[in-house]
Amino acid sequence: MDFHHFYTATAKTTDSGSVNIDIEGLEPMESNAPKEFGGPGDKWSPEDLLVAAVADCYALSFRAIAGMSKYAWKDLSCEVVGELDKASDGVQFVGFKVKARLVVDAEADVARAENLLKKAKGACFITNSLKVDAELETEVVVG
Repeated sequence: MDFHHFYTATAKTTDSGSVNIDIEGLEPMESNAPKEFGGPGDKWSPEDLLVAAVADCYALSFRAIAGMSKYAWKDLSCEVVGELDKASDGVQFVGFKVKARLVVDAEADVARAENLLKKAKGACFITNSLKVDAELETEVVVG
């Protein structure tokens, strides 16, 4: 499999209003500044999209690793908090906290689940591309 991929997005806007984001083959979406930066707060913002990308990539990475490892599981929820602050390079995300909660069957190997959750962090293309580390907190629930 060739791992040299290109992803193209187009953002169009005027001097006011939302930004129209388009990726070929997908439904277009609107973005705007978050409330914290004077935006309306009713659209996805670039900040929201980045934090969501971290959560989504972690979930997809875990699913792929668990699948390759033939590990059975029921449900995964991944909450990510991104911290935006002033840094020496200007305003930037200074950290991400990834909280992964995995539900498994009673007969599941919990230690193996924890190991796979940790492996997923290292496999996430998005967090691997960021300047700051993503702190991982895991919970495996038998039920």
